[in-house]
Amino acid sequence: MSLIVIVDDRVTNRNIFAKLAASIEADVTVRTFGDPEEALTWLAGQAPDLVITDYKMPEMDGAEFIRRFRLLPSSVDVPVVVITVYEERSFRLRALESGATDFLHSPVDHHEFVTRARNLLKLHKHQLLLASRATSLAKELEDSERSRERALRDSSERLAQVIDTLPVMISAAGYDGQLLFVNAYQIAFAGLDQNAIGKPADVLFGDDHGARSHALDRMVFETGKPLPSYEEEIQGRNGETHVFVTTKSPLKDAANAVIGVLTSSLDITARKRTEGHLRHLAHHDPLTDLPNRTLLRERMRRLIARARRGDQPFALHLLDLDGFKSINDLLGHSAGDRFIRAVGERLRGAIRAQDTLARLGGDEFAILQAQVTSTDDAADFARRILETIATTEGFEGTGLRTTASIGIAIHPDDGLDGEDLLKNADLAMYRAKAEQGNFFCFYAADMQARARNDALLDGELRRGLENGEFLLHYQPQVDLASGEIVGAEALLRWNRPGVGIVGPGVFLARAEETGLIVPLNEWVLREACREAKRWQRVGLPPVRVGVNLSPVQFHKRQMPLLVAKVLAETGLEPSRLDLELTESIVVGDFEAVANDLRQLLDLGVHVSIDDFGTGYSSLNYVKKFPVDRLKIDQSFIRNLSTDPNDAAIVRAIITLGHSLDLDVVAEGVETAEQLARLRAEGCDEVQGYYFGRPMSAEDFVALLRSEPLLAASA
Repeated sequence: MSLIVIVDDRVTNRNIFAKLAASIEADVTVRTFGDPEEALTWLAGQAPDLVITDYKMPEMDGAEFIRRFRLLPSSVDVPVVVITVYEERSFRLRALESGATDFLHSPVDHHEFVTRARNLLKLHKHQLLLASRATSLAKELEDSERSRERALRDSSERLAQVIDTLPVMISAAGYDGQLLFVNAYQIAFAGLDQNAIGKPADVLFGDDHGARSHALDRMVFETGKPLPSYEEEIQGRNGETHVFVTTKSPLKDAANAVIGVLTSSLDITARKRTEGHLRHLAHHDPLTDLPNRTLLRERMRRLIARARRGDQPFALHLLDLDGFKSINDLLGHSAGDRFIRAVGERLRGAIRAQDTLARLGGDEFAILQAQVTSTDDAADFARRILETIATTEGFEGTGLRTTASIGIAIHPDDGLDGEDLLKNADLAMYRAKAEQGNFFCFYAADMQARARNDALLDGELRRGLENGEFLLHYQPQVDLASGEIVGAEALLRWNRPGVGIVGPGVFLARAEETGLIVPLNEWVLREACREAKRWQRVGLPPVRVGVNLSPVQFHKRQMPLLVAKVLAETGLEPSRLDLELTESIVVGDFEAVANDLRQLLDLGVHVSIDDFGTGYSSLNYVKKFPVDRLKIDQSFIRNLSTDPNDAAIVRAIITLGHSLDLDVVAEGVETAEQLARLRAEGCDEVQGYYFGRPMSAEDFVALLRSEPLLAASA
């Protein structure tokens, strides 16, 4: 049965520590106190096995409580653990001088609490066992001189046998420092023979450690009281250093005079190693072994404390890799992990010893730049980081590289605590992302306003979808050979309350960022198919309707099922639906994307690559992926008549498409010169303001009825 007493003015801490203490071993009794004075009154009549006390308490701090506790008769060798948030040496010394045995840092690691408490209980039980044996021996000596001599001899031998079996170093030394007793465990650890008795303690510990041990023994002789347990490092015969918890207690004769000092040392090396490993795991990222978010916050707290004492400001750089998802998609997650580790090594080599590099998860890193003298200093540092990442050779021979976006927050201007700095650096990083990456951005106060505006926009978009505020406009697509209107691209618009009709540039990027693009695009697909079916019912010429798909929506890998479901619901003939995909959709898992495209073509729908020539296009992609049509991006059409380079690109795309038996559509046609040039190059279809701006469904129906041969008339 063990009695553990917990003293803490906070009831939450008492409850937690009580539960932890009760789990140490069977038959543990835990008594808790919120008032140190009440605890001292109760302890005056009790003999606890372990006392755990908070250092910072309102009426009496931990040091004063320990000092008064040590004055109680039965408290001299009871281990006392102090829980404190203070790291300063002065608080430790004050607690030690009052009689503290060990320390735990708050917030307390539960595993460390249980392990340390268990070891101290074990050591205390060894001490009680020795004391019990000594008491039994003293009672036997009182019977008679003869029995005393026999009992002393027998008990001493039995005690020596018991002590020799304990996995604890136990020795006793006299006032002159010579050894009175050494157990087998300590003899084996020091590599000595059995003739150590009568020799100085230096033979066990070496000169330096022996001198320190002898000085502590003299303190016990002078005070007649045991010393509080303490940790020390001792080197064994093999040269390996071990960590021990050591106690020193007086050995007294019948006249209560101190005749020697008993030293016992419990090896806690394995525990220390485990504690260190657990502490490392709790504070480091398992993939890169860099500090994690927890350790980053601790380092920020230290820098903030130093800044308050007059140190220079510091900067927090939040770094996110640009386009990392495509590396994962192309090479797989194992290669992605290796890439993250490689980036971590590059960054580790680019910072100073006083800086901290941490991985926060995914492809996000953070760097604490210490001693920042100005914003120029932080900007130069960010530029070096961007160069380090952008100029590194291709990953594992693949030629793949990446860039980064960095958000910077500086203490104290951009935040007084770690949470504010992380939040504001994150806002700045997203601003840098908006600049297409490979860019850094300082936090500015208006970013908070932007974030609030984004949140308001998110709410408006959701309500707009629920309230039917979105609508479609249609832009005609014309066949150059026949002059007929053969299709229309469905373009999303929002009738925003209080603003009026706005284009997708206002909201589309935000919808993709939040994932709202998925239900929004499903509505577009369903509405466009429903409208095209209406054209068919009223007897209009057969035209197809083009619907743009978002990469976010397509990569959910449910596109064929959704299209089949919408076609069935609306009754539209599959041949009248044209799905327009940007080139970023077809980069990634080739086989999976190609399989989805084949399923879509098997349904009978058409598939076009939109904005061709501006993304990740290559002959390899066009050859491997089943599509019907290429749409030349309007950026090449704009200067078609005046820029030979653009003209060459347009000619090459048309030739490429026709060689692969694909139709080619030109977007953004606005002038007769552009139209004539496209006719001459053999382009199949055109689309642009020259034939009509995006218009409502009613206007498009009227156009079909009045001018079915737009190109011919043009």
